[in-house]
Parts: sequence; structure tokens; C-alpha cells
Amino acid sequence: MRIVLLEDLGISPAALEKHLEPLIRMGHTVQAYPRDTDPLVQAERCRDADVLILANMPLAEAALAGAEHLQFIDVAFTGVDHLPMAEIKRRGIAVSNASGYATQAVAELCLSFMIQLLRNLGAAEARCRRGETKTGLPSRLLAGKTVGIVGAGAIGRRVAALCKAFGCRVIAYSRSPVDDDAIDRQVPLAQLLSQADIVTLHCPLTAETAGLIGSAELAQMQPSAVLINTARGGVVDTRALAQALEAGTIAGAACDVFDVEPPLPLDYPLLHTPNTIVTPHLAFSSAESMVLRAEIVFANLHAWLSGQQSNAV
Repeated sequence: MRIVLLEDLGISPAALEKHLEPLIRMGHTVQAYPRDTDPLVQAERCRDADVLILANMPLAEAALAGAEHLQFIDVAFTGVDHLPMAEIKRRGIAVSNASGYATQAVAELCLSFMIQLLRNLGAAEARCRRGETKTGLPSRLLAGKTVGIVGAGAIGRRVAALCKAFGCRVIAYSRSPVDDDAIDRQVPLAQLLSQADIVTLHCPLTAETAGLIGSAELAQMQPSAVLINTARGGVVDTRALAQALEAGTIAGAACDVFDVEPPLPLDYPLLHTPNTIVTPHLAFSSAESMVLRAEIVFANLHAWLSGQQSNAV
């Protein structure tokens, strides 16, 4: 098999070599490339590949046109909305993801966002750097708050468990029944939005969830509530969120994902709204989660090579 690694996996060269060595001993060839989103470059690199490995780099549909031997795409990421899935399915190409590698990393950043927003840390730090004090700056505890989780998959449930440890009431909206001790009640979306002090998004981006949180949904939230998005940018209507923050419809927001992949244009609305934390899609990224991700990716590859696909999408 010709295995093509289309981007860096965020691990050391020695760690990567450790994963590649058994494959080379088995007689497979491996070619690793730096990340490049140019469809023509991707097409050339994919042309003779039997297996592709990539993380969250958008894969152009045109890159697959000449990849006549392609049988398996091993995704070092949880979501696959950056892949041309319709064409992949049409051609019967198998896809596996690295589900679970970033559960703790995303959940921890999510909790950090909650505390930063409630304690007004952004404004407090700015004041401190200007030689000012906290006088008049509101600050609230996470303990005792109602946290509304939209999407109770592995990450949503981990966030729920961490919130319970802080003394929160946790409600959830999910398309399927949820059995988890950390979730106090499963409710419709409208009820979650109206009751939660913190709304945190953990659902995939699908046709059903695109634009799930728009003007009408933001208007249902309490003026003191905050919104956190560490899921996918397209789940939220960016313009509607910016307008809600400017108008004080909600008290604040933290976004690690956007409807465009960072780097963001300097005139991007959420870069200029009040009480807004923005980070450049880093929730999944920690030294520990990168190591775990690579382990899952190469385990997926060995499973597929043996005829037993794991983490199938």
C-alpha cells in the first residue's frame, strides 16, 4: 500500500517514526508532506495513494479525481465536514476518524471559558495592565449555575461531569436519549436556552445543525447568559451572534471555532464584539491529546489493513 500523510500530526519526528516503522517493515511505502490546501498540490500528492492520512485540513474534491487507487482515508480529527463526503461515499472509500482523542482537552478549555466569562477576566486583565482596579466589574461563580449542553456525545458528557464537580445543575439537548448521572435532565432546545446560565455547544455540523443557533434562539437566552462554542463554527449564525453581543441580548460568548477557519480576517465580526473570547481553533490541541490522536490514527490504519475497520464514519 502507498500511504500518504498530507499534514503534520503534531507529534515529534521520533514519535512519528515509531508509528511508521512497523508499516514500512510490512512492505508499505509512506510519504509525508507539509500541509497545503492548494487543490492542485493535493491532487498531485494524492494521485497514487491507496491510503490518505490527514487532520483538519480541508480536502478538495478535485484532489480525489485522479486518486484512482484510493481505498481508505484515516482522519486525525473527530469531525469530517472538511472532507468531500458525498464523493467519498459515492466511490465507496472507507473513512475512519480519531473519535475520543480530544475529549478531555476540549472539555477543559470549555470549563476555562465558563470561568473566564463569569469572572470577567478579560476586562479585569485589561484594567490591571492599565494600572486600574476591579472596582465595579461584575464577577460570578460557576457553582450553582445551570449549564445547558447542546449535543450530549462524549465531549458533552465530559463537560457535564466537570460542571457537576463545580456544583452546577446540568441540562442537555440531544437528538437521542441520554443516560448519564452528570446530566440532571434532558430538555427541548427552547427550554434549555431559556433556563441555562451557560449554553455550551458540542454537536457536529450537519444539515440539521447548520445555523442551529440564530437570532431567534439567541433571543430565547437570558440577558445574563453566555454562549460557548467549541463544536463547529457553522452551528452558530455569526452575524446573529455579533448582533446579540452588541445589543446585550446575551452577556458574553467564547468561540474557538468559526464559519471560516483561522486565521480570521481582521474585520471578522466576533473580533470586535464586547465580552467575547476568541481562540484560533485550539480546543483539541494539547501535547497529550496529539499523542493520543496519533495512537488512534495508526491503530485505525492497522485495523483497516487487517480487514477490521475501527472508528468507521
